[in-house]
Amino acid sequence: MIILSIFFFITAILYSSVGFGGGSTYLALMLIWELPYYIFPIIALFCNIIVVSGNSINYLRSGDINLRLLIPYLFGSIPFAFFGASISIEKDLFEILLFFVLAIAGIFLFIENKTLNNEQFEIKKVSNILSIFIGSIIGFVSGIVGIGGGIFLSPILFLMRAGYPKHIAATASLFILINSIFGITGQLTKNIVFDEFLNFWPLFLCVLIGGQIGNYLNIKFLSNKTLALITSLLVIFVAIRMGVRLIS
Repeated sequence: MIILSIFFFITAILYSSVGFGGGSTYLALMLIWELPYYIFPIIALFCNIIVVSGNSINYLRSGDINLRLLIPYLFGSIPFAFFGASISIEKDLFEILLFFVLAIAGIFLFIENKTLNNEQFEIKKVSNILSIFIGSIIGFVSGIVGIGGGIFLSPILFLMRAGYPKHIAATASLFILINSIFGITGQLTKNIVFDEFLNFWPLFLCVLIGGQIGNYLNIKFLSNKTLALITSLLVIFVAIRMGVRLIS
């Protein structure tokens, strides 16, 4: 578990630096390490909550949370995140879904990195109906595979010019936190072995420390553009690794 803990630590640093939790990569890493299939969704969601809580607190303190932007997406995502998480699927299907989720997320993050090149950021109005619909889709997919969904929401908001970059980052962070909480609630409707869950405490400790370091890096050293590029390449690499694993 030492090597896996190191990878969780690195993942937490990278993802927290761009306001994400890292749930998608935690899941991929646990699949590669062949941990018990029935336990890792709740581990990934719990790690999400640990990492994103710090980001969310910082965004709340800085006043960057735009509730008018966030609430419609949450309105759609919360019930579907719970519903998706309560669905039990076979491991083979889960791995296929996760492969596509990671591949699409990596592409979305790469697109987000490109949008940050545009210095003239003109905000456009997005209807509440469309926002709720997008939130519902993201919530359902996130609930099934056990991620927070911000890795999808953030690039979509950038592409639609739905808010300023700092508001989008804050929105994605709080979206991940709340989605992960309801995702865990949905996971609890299934058979979860809590004794085994607690045995993975080193992973939780590593993401706690990594999340704090990532927060500091984001504020002090690296630009969001650089970190979005690094994270997109990481996610795409893991997706390719999973794709090779599926066809081998």
